Amino acid sequence: MPISPNQGSTGGGTVVTITGVNLGGATAVKFGTKSATITANTPTSVTVTSPSGSGTVGVTVTTPGGTSNPLSFFYVGAPFKSALSDSSGTLAGGNTVTITGTGLSTATSVAFGANTATPTVTSDSLISVIVPAGTAAGSVGVSVTTAGGTNNGLSYTYVDVPTVATVVPDEGPTSGGTAVTVTGTSLTTTQSVTVGGTLAPFSVIDDTSLSVVTPPGTAGAADVVVTTTGGSATATGGFTYVAGPGI
Repeated sequence: MPISPNQGSTGGGTVVTITGVNLGGATAVKFGTKSATITANTPTSVTVTSPSGSGTVGVTVTTPGGTSNPLSFFYVGAPFKSALSDSSGTLAGGNTVTITGTGLSTATSVAFGANTATPTVTSDSLISVIVPAGTAAGSVGVSVTTAGGTNNGLSYTYVDVPTVATVVPDEGPTSGGTAVTVTGTSLTTTQSVTVGGTLAPFSVIDDTSLSVVTPPGTAGAADVVVTTTGGSATATGGFTYVAGPGI
């Protein structure tokens, strides 16, 4: 006599179906000592809503013909999430994040706002999930659903792909050291800036501007590439290195 599912939340409320023979006219279904609410009954199945409980209990079905042997049902506590490995990423999603906590071994879905993804369970304390695409830039709640219930409490920020509009001043010596301001959009989460392929020191002024010091380079036009959590933007030939005079 199978039972499906054979585990559920300690708070109760799990819809459970018990299948077998001679189950028609069921008068009671017990989870341990507690009665479950019968919602459907046929000669080969009984569907119930589990009561609250804990640990492992025996489930029995009582009909006019007697009481069945017990089946095991496992109560699972609600999950607890403690941390996300990354708290932000591109609006397109696709990056993998890990979630640590407890009670995660039965995780079936992870929701990022209104969008869900199926996790890979590593252990009771660790799952990983590929972040689904977001609907708009901004912060969303992250919730994990397991056999024990759903837990909220973490947040994830979707970031727009950056843009670069201007580099001022747009030229300087090949020795580097020119202080320039890069303007654009979605620059708050900038992770790196390169000029001509070489990393440049930078600081974020606000979401629309960066302060950058050019590294040494070779004479000619150089691309300025800004990389953020949301992606990369390139100002093609955005800065020109000028060779010093020679006599």
